[in-house]
Amino acid sequence: LYVSMVAAGEVGGSIDLVLKTIAQNLEKQVELNRKVKGAMTYPIIVVCVIAVIVTVMMVVIVPIFKKLFASLGGKLPLPTRIMITISNTLVSWRVVLVIIFVVVAVILFRRWIKTEKGRRVWDQFKMKPPIFGPVTHKAGLSRFAATLSSLLSAGVPALEALDITANASGNSIIRDAVVEVKARVREGSSFAEPMSRLEVFPSLLVQMVEVGEQTGALDDMLQRVSDFYIGEV
Repeated sequence: LYVSMVAAGEVGGSIDLVLKTIAQNLEKQVELNRKVKGAMTYPIIVVCVIAVIVTVMMVVIVPIFKKLFASLGGKLPLPTRIMITISNTLVSWRVVLVIIFVVVAVILFRRWIKTEKGRRVWDQFKMKPPIFGPVTHKAGLSRFAATLSSLLSAGVPALEALDITANASGNSIIRDAVVEVKARVREGSSFAEPMSRLEVFPSLLVQMVEVGEQTGALDDMLQRVSDFYIGEV
């Protein structure tokens, strides 16, 4: 991405503006990461505290009640039996098997999402859940708009800019959509027309792109879209 922008800036004699654009994009990414980390600090601390409390209850408290229930006799309700089973697992050697299973599952999952099929399925799944799905989608759209805006403003040809944007999107679903747009643009279509047919691009983005094409300020409109979605994230 940066190499292509600098190359275009050298050809067009605007390398100073290109480098300034790159610096601004990096600053925005750092600021966004800082805000996300700041927003996630409290929930992570709460989750960790809850995990410690639950573990202590399962290892220390539940066994005491288990002895009490055993002395009383009778059949326990299903939720209580499940809790006692979990407690027995945590205080026995079987917890080692559980830890090994979890570690192996995580390793296999990370390898799977590195494959083409796994990455596509995982990226599609990330955009589905409530709350987190729209955030992931908007973050991907922001990256797409900012990257394409930077390339176009640097003077990179449209088809090459779309190709670089697809590879830098960070989401295989958005990448496939950008590749589809590139194919239609190569055939003589506008940017907005094929984007309007793809569900991954919301109507706001399509309308802004259409206005940008009509006014000759596509790069500026894309940057505005990126700023809007960054604010949403």
